[in-house]
Amino acid sequence: MRKSLFTIPLLILLTLPILSLSKQVCNKDDEKVLFKIKQSFGNPYHLASWQKTLDCCQWYNVECDLNTSRIIALTIFQGNISGQIPNAVGDLPFLQTLVLRKLTNLTGTIPSAITKLTRLTMLRLSWTNLTGPVPSFLSQLKNLNFLDLSFNDLTGSIPPELASLTNLGAIHLDRNKLTGVIPDSFGSFKGSTPDLYLSHNQLTGTIPKSLGYLNFTVIDFSRNQLTRDISMFFGPNKTIQIADFSRNSFEFNMSDVAFPASLTSLDVNHNKIFGNLPQSLTGLSFQFLNVSYNRLCGQIPQGGNLQDFTSNEYFHNRCLCGSPLPACT
Repeated sequence: MRKSLFTIPLLILLTLPILSLSKQVCNKDDEKVLFKIKQSFGNPYHLASWQKTLDCCQWYNVECDLNTSRIIALTIFQGNISGQIPNAVGDLPFLQTLVLRKLTNLTGTIPSAITKLTRLTMLRLSWTNLTGPVPSFLSQLKNLNFLDLSFNDLTGSIPPELASLTNLGAIHLDRNKLTGVIPDSFGSFKGSTPDLYLSHNQLTGTIPKSLGYLNFTVIDFSRNQLTRDISMFFGPNKTIQIADFSRNSFEFNMSDVAFPASLTSLDVNHNKIFGNLPQSLTGLSFQFLNVSYNRLCGQIPQGGNLQDFTSNEYFHNRCLCGSPLPACT
């Protein structure tokens, strides 16, 4: 029986090695850097997949660009990682995302080598035991659109240079031990106005008036030692949606404040705010509201969803009354 002309070539094709699976696609320079990072962290089990036998684009915690085979993301989350952030991190020139999060044994300061990562768009160093200042050299990362240094032990003042980052969408400096004032430069962000999270620090002083010229979407200044007026963040043309100014020493008359229609969450509990709750609050759709522990007086406006909240969100004011508090007399 004569064999088909296609049989032999087909058999040859089936027995050939699949080159695409055996080919090394990870950039060798990036691979060397990753091994240095692994060694700096003491070769932890969390990075066990970082082996020569496996292409580094297939390692856990890293991501490669499919076209260039360069490392573009390094994300190490919730592992038993000890030590400091190695300077070798700065030797991944195509890196766009750097996340070191929930690594409670990560210590030391933020290294200046990070400034070499000129393509970086996301920097998230949070829930660690990093110490030292918020470095002013982070302002050199001109492509950064997300900065998260929350839940650390950072100290010192907020560097005003951060306001020069024109692409920022959010800044998280909350849950640290920062002191001093909010920089006046934060009222001159170019481009879009970032969501600003500065809560749970030891910030003092008044809010710079320059911040009132911007249209924030989210502000969280809660649990600091800030004083005076915050009404500049509100107004009929503002776009703020979530505002948390609770547990400070803010003091202003709430009676004539015009709250924007965009506002869905307002927390000003534990301050020194006085006056009445304006009737205009009934026109807003609040998902959260807390004005307790202030010096407010008068009847709570009836209408909207103001009565959907419990007395806990209104009590401990000077003479506030009406549903859901006891009736006014």
